[in-house]
Amino acid sequence: MKITIVLIVFSLSLGMSAQQPLDTLYANEQKNVALFFPEPVRQGITGAPHFVFTYNRESQQHFGLLQAHPGPESNLLVVTSNGQLYSYILKYKPDLTQLNYFVTEKQSIGNEIPIKEVIDQKKQKVDSLGRTLAYLKRASDAVLKSQTQKVASIRVQDIQLKLFRPVYYGSEVFLKMVVKNASGIDFEIDYLNVYTLNGSDRRQSSFQNLPLKTLFAYGLPKAIKNGEIRSFVYVLPKFVLTSSEKLILELRELKGSRTLLLQSKLQ
Repeated sequence: MKITIVLIVFSLSLGMSAQQPLDTLYANEQKNVALFFPEPVRQGITGAPHFVFTYNRESQQHFGLLQAHPGPESNLLVVTSNGQLYSYILKYKPDLTQLNYFVTEKQSIGNEIPIKEVIDQKKQKVDSLGRTLAYLKRASDAVLKSQTQKVASIRVQDIQLKLFRPVYYGSEVFLKMVVKNASGIDFEIDYLNVYTLNGSDRRQSSFQNLPLKTLFAYGLPKAIKNGEIRSFVYVLPKFVLTSSEKLILELRELKGSRTLLLQSKLQ
C-alpha cells in the first residue's frame, strides 16, 4: 500500500543527529528498576554485561526490568513493537531513589524505519492538503476512541475485519477498522487497500473497481498476533458513494493465502 503524504518517520541516524542529551538511568543488583513504554518492547540491548535488561521475548509486554553490578557506565537501546527507539546512559548506584520510569513516545530518539518519502522539507513538512501530520494524528486518534456504529463485518478462517461508520471532516474521510485474530496463527499484513465498486447487481451489468488513495494510516500494525484485537484508522480524500457503488476493503496476508474482502454500501 502506498502512502501518498510525507511520512515524518526518522531513521536512527537522523534521530540521533538532532536529539537532546540522553537521560541517565541508575540501577543496582539489589532491586529491579522498571521501565514502562507506550508500546510493547520488542528488543532491549545493553552495552556492557554488568547491566542486564530483561523483557518478555515470547509475549511482548510494555515493560522491562533493569539491574546492574558495579562497573563503568554503559548504555541501553530499546526498540518497541512500532519501531520507536529509546536510548539511555546507564550507571551503577548503590542507593536508588527511583524504581519506576514511565516513558512517553516524545522521549523516543527516532524510528528504525527509514524515511519513506522526502518532499522538499522547506515546505514545513505539511501534506498535499495543507494539513500537518500532527493534525492527522490527533484527528485519527479521536476517531479511534469514538463510539461509532459498525456498518460491515466479515470473518475468514477466524480472522474478523470490522468497518465502522465513516467520519467526514473537511475534505477528508476517516475510516475506523478493527481486526480480530482468533485463528491460532499470527496474521502478518501485506496490504489493506480500499476501493469503490461501481455497478449494479444485475447479471448483465459491468463492474469497475476504482482504488481510493490513502492519505494517512494511523495505528496500522505490521501483524496481528493470535488472540489480539487491533484498531486503526485510514484517512482518505472525501468521497460519497452513489446508489450503485459499494466500498471494498481488501486485507491480504503476507507470505500466506488468507485474504478478507469486505463490501459495504455504508448504510
